[in-house]
Amino acid sequence: MPEKVIKIQIEGGNARPGPPLGPTLSALGLNVKQVVDEINKKTAPYKGMTVPVEIYVDPKTRKYRIEVGIPTTTALLLRAVGAKEPSGDPMHQKIGDLPFEKIVEIALMKKPQLLAKTLKAAVKTILGSARSIGITVDGKDPKEVTRLVEEGYYDAILAKYEEQWEKEEE
Repeated sequence: MPEKVIKIQIEGGNARPGPPLGPTLSALGLNVKQVVDEINKKTAPYKGMTVPVEIYVDPKTRKYRIEVGIPTTTALLLRAVGAKEPSGDPMHQKIGDLPFEKIVEIALMKKPQLLAKTLKAAVKTILGSARSIGITVDGKDPKEVTRLVEEGYYDAILAKYEEQWEKEEE
């Protein structure tokens, strides 16, 4: 019998045993509280953000595994600046400022979903998202920061994270 896959979107650290999750899990013979607790533990770092979660269940053995996805780049950026929503006018109305290293951290988090081959390319992708929702980086327009990245201005900071980028190869 093939594995059953339950796909849900939950707020990080906030899965509940009620419908629709609880009844679905108990129908597969799983301990609902145990599964919900495990989901909450795995999604706790994304508290306050919507996270995709997949639960793979073998109906015969009742063994399961939980895979947690990554919130959207926009959600990660908004959380980093402490904003609720993007700017309606990102060119004129800024919602916050982030240090360059925070952009690098978000790029590392998003690596599995990015098509970027290098950390530098991934950072430029995140800078584009930051610009589109009204976030400045180190007090500058992300477009200017992207130019500085290309010119090597941030190479020392990027070098500190390069090993982590390489290590997280799938």
